[in-house]
Amino acid sequence: MGFKCGIVGLPNVGKSTLFNALTASKNAEAANFPFCTIDPNIGVVDVMDERLDQLSSLSKSKKKIYTNITFVDIAGLVKGASKGEGLGNKFLSHIREVDAIIHLVRCFESEKITHVNTKIDPANDLDIIKTEIVLSDLDLIQKKLEKGKKKLLGENEIQILEEKFKQLSNNIESKTESEDEKRLLSSIGLLSIKPRIIVCNVDEENLSQGNYHTENIKKKYPNEKIILICADIEDQLSGLNKDEKAAFMQEIGLDKTGINKLIKEGYDLLKLDTFFTSGPEESRAWTVKKNTLAPKAAGVIHTDFEKNFIRAEAVTCEDFIKYGSAEKCKEQGKLRIEGKDYIVKDGDVLYFRVNP
Repeated sequence: MGFKCGIVGLPNVGKSTLFNALTASKNAEAANFPFCTIDPNIGVVDVMDERLDQLSSLSKSKKKIYTNITFVDIAGLVKGASKGEGLGNKFLSHIREVDAIIHLVRCFESEKITHVNTKIDPANDLDIIKTEIVLSDLDLIQKKLEKGKKKLLGENEIQILEEKFKQLSNNIESKTESEDEKRLLSSIGLLSIKPRIIVCNVDEENLSQGNYHTENIKKKYPNEKIILICADIEDQLSGLNKDEKAAFMQEIGLDKTGINKLIKEGYDLLKLDTFFTSGPEESRAWTVKKNTLAPKAAGVIHTDFEKNFIRAEAVTCEDFIKYGSAEKCKEQGKLRIEGKDYIVKDGDVLYFRVNP
């Protein structure tokens, strides 16, 4: 299990350039006119993890499998998308399928690249995206409530939808939803409840400190996750080998690539952890939600493992690397036997015992 992240924004803000860089591909056409991306481009990216590299080396594994993240480059929307303007409902249907949203905004000046609204104003661009998403959700809730009147929804479901409609209509910050509320609102495909990361596409000289535009966004959205990325630099990095990439990053003073920033923030945003399995045949990274119980984690590997779970043998990644193997960890008293109530932790190396 990885996660699926949709890259959205107005036309010509750098979505396809960023997508190509993140996925090290040239699949997404990047051009200087709106709606260059008509259908979503999809790229699956391995999440490089030095811990897995070390585990695989120590176990002399035949195969090494990273967990992954799926990026979806979704066609640019415009004001009025919820009413069918631009690519309208096609854009909105594509975005409903992702786990998290990357709101990419243009925070650089360039006479060579047109802006759909003629003026560079990323804070306003974010407002347009938010407005279209809210209008789309209001329309969706209204249609669901009409079905509710026909007895297709229970009283509690109708109440949840009416409360959400009121919040969105009046621009009220949503209270923390209960599990039942989250389940219902997610099941109908509401966009406004999806976690999001604001990514400011800046030029090279403003990458470390930002600029007037990025400061405005930080002031306007103080509680949001905001990342500064230069899509052009990421595009250059994607074409380099490991040594060339390291030299280039050192030259421009870049300690992390854009994809590393996005993955870290994405994992934090979606509350995800990584655990490992490691042996002679295969070392592999697996992604689970934080606070996942051991049987549920076993089920990520194979559905039968969850229902036939007996116990898990667990060791921290640090101890495995320090002592060199699970057997040596056991000799040192570092290997633990955990039952059905064990909460899997980030960096655990796990061996599941199940009934045949």
